Amino acid sequence: MNNTEDHTEETHEGPIKTPKQLIVTVVLSFIVPVLIIFLLIRLVVSSDIIGAGSDAQTPEAIAMRIQPVAGFELVDANAPKVFKTGQQVYESTCASCHNAGIAGAPKFGDKDAWAPHIAQGYEQMLQIALQGKGAMPPKGGNPNLDDFEVARAVVYMANEAGASFDEPKEPAAEGDAASEQEDSSTSTQAAAAQQPAEPANAQAATQAKPAESAESNSDNAAAETKTNSEPQQTAAAAPAEIDPAGEKLYNTVCLACHAAGVAGAPKLGDKAAWEPRIAQGLDAMVNTVISGKGAMPPKGGAVQASDAEIRAAVQFMVSKSQ
Repeated sequence: MNNTEDHTEETHEGPIKTPKQLIVTVVLSFIVPVLIIFLLIRLVVSSDIIGAGSDAQTPEAIAMRIQPVAGFELVDANAPKVFKTGQQVYESTCASCHNAGIAGAPKFGDKDAWAPHIAQGYEQMLQIALQGKGAMPPKGGNPNLDDFEVARAVVYMANEAGASFDEPKEPAAEGDAASEQEDSSTSTQAAAAQQPAEPANAQAATQAKPAESAESNSDNAAAETKTNSEPQQTAAAAPAEIDPAGEKLYNTVCLACHAAGVAGAPKLGDKAAWEPRIAQGLDAMVNTVISGKGAMPPKGGAVQASDAEIRAAVQFMVSKSQ
């Protein structure tokens, strides 16, 4: 008996059996990797797109977002002043209240609301705008406006509500006014030169005034000057002690309430309203302003102001209300 073993040979067949399958496999081996790479690139690129479909990433939009908050403009101090138009004054100052009719302000363009004011006349409306009335502070809260600019704004708003006021005439420049004054002085001197000289006896009478009268006037003037010198020096020294920063802080912050007496704030210059507060003493008044009271927030809303500036502002208002 033979120990031969029967070996059965197993055949191994691959998935590719025909030439067509081989061609398809080769083609897909190129296309599939390329497609995967393309999709990965697309995924990475799309994840970096912010605000797709808008112009938020344009150079102009980026430059606008990073520009400084405050700006400045160099102007020639000696150049003649360029006055704002009525529309410019309205848009920069008056629109905050008159656009929506806040605090009883007649709404811009509302003929029914403006009719009673127009009936009072241009001069009356101008005086109210310059001096303030009710919740409206003088010049609408912008003390830097010229009276002529306020007049332009009044005419602009009134005419837009049905009035027919004439545009106010622009005031002459300082150079023109000086020239006119010089011409007037020259004309006066020329007219005086043409007048006949006064009689000689009148001149002699003038020169013959008694010396005692001149000495008497000199003594009286000296005595009066000596009598009034101390009060005048004291009065002059009082405002000199007030820090100019106080007036600046008042014009930028405190003016909004104290110019018209809004929300119970004592009106600047009202002696009766300020008298009980002045009686408390300067330190008590300053502490009240710093901590706030009633409708007035701490430091009157000027949170960046120092205690020294607050004290200076209180001193300024007290000096104007005594």
